[in-house]
Amino acid sequence: EVQLQASGGGLVQAGGSLRLSCAASGFTAVDYSIGWFRQIPGREREGVSCISSSDGSTYIADSMKGRFTLSSDSAKNTLYLQMNSLTPEDTAVYYCAASAYYGGGYYEVRDFEYWGRGTQVTVSS
Repeated sequence: EVQLQASGGGLVQAGGSLRLSCAASGFTAVDYSIGWFRQIPGREREGVSCISSSDGSTYIADSMKGRFTLSSDSAKNTLYLQMNSLTPEDTAVYYCAASAYYGGGYYEVRDFEYWGRGTQVTVSS
C-alpha cells in the first residue's frame, strides 16, 4: 500500500526556514515520482517541487526558485523540501504526493494519484 507522511510544518517568522519531510512507504522512488504541493487558503492546490522517477530530474515552481530546495534520502525513502526566506505568502498546508505517470516539468494535482495528509506551515510577519 502506498503511503505518504508529510511532517515538519510549524510556525516561523518571516525570513525564517523550515524543512519538510515526506516519508514514503509501499513503494520506492524508482517506481513513483514524489512531489510537493501546497494549498493557500481560498486558492487551488498548486505544485511546489517534484522529482521525477523516470530520470531523476527536479522541477520547482518559479515563485519558489532560489528559496526552496528539494532533496532526497533514498535509504530512508524520504523527500525533503528545504524552505528558506519564508514570507507570509508561503503560509499554506503542504502536501506530498506520488505519481506513477509523472514524467517531469510542470505538474498539477491531476498528475498525482496518491496523497498524504498535509502539514501546516504558518509564516508570521
